[in-house]
Amino acid sequence: MYTCICNAIRETDLRAAALESDGCAEAVYATLGKKPNCGQCLEKAQKTIEEERALVASLDPRRKLCEEVAL
Repeated sequence: MYTCICNAIRETDLRAAALESDGCAEAVYATLGKKPNCGQCLEKAQKTIEEERALVASLDPRRKLCEEVAL
């Protein structure tokens, strides 16, 4: 399923990139060599990114979420 139609970013691509970048949706898009165009996807993309990071963190307790690192 596509998360971002403008950039043809699939949910699976977004989830993989979420683990390579610690930033927000815009930073994850940059990891993919893209940038938001119309911006309608950003809220959904951010939610997907947070879900993926939380899932990985729950599977590997040594991996910290961005919020925990910032403290």
